[in-house]
Amino acid sequence: MPGFVLLMRPRDDGDETMRIGFTVTKKIGNAVVRNRMKRRLRALARELLAERGVAGADHVLIGRNGGVERDYALLRTELGKAFRKVTPQAQATDTASAHATTPAKAGVQVGKRS
Repeated sequence: MPGFVLLMRPRDDGDETMRIGFTVTKKIGNAVVRNRMKRRLRALARELLAERGVAGADHVLIGRNGGVERDYALLRTELGKAFRKVTPQAQATDTASAHATTPAKAGVQVGKRS
């Protein structure tokens, strides 16, 4: 199970700005643990959001149990996979993204605007 869940929702407002939010519930641990997890998520987003995020969309990273103990390189790999799964097929450059599994198994959820 990944150390986080990535949610993405296109805003469809004409603004190409990518926005990101972070959340870690109290179930994960005390404030020190939650803040450490959020710092790790922010660092991951700083590295990967500009090149792999979806323009004009809101992205939310939700920290999960085990994410704090997980190796940073593994989290980075998981986030890269998550971005490939939420990226629309027209923008996908990786052929592996066409063979994506269901979002729940990958730890990725794509929010749809209602």
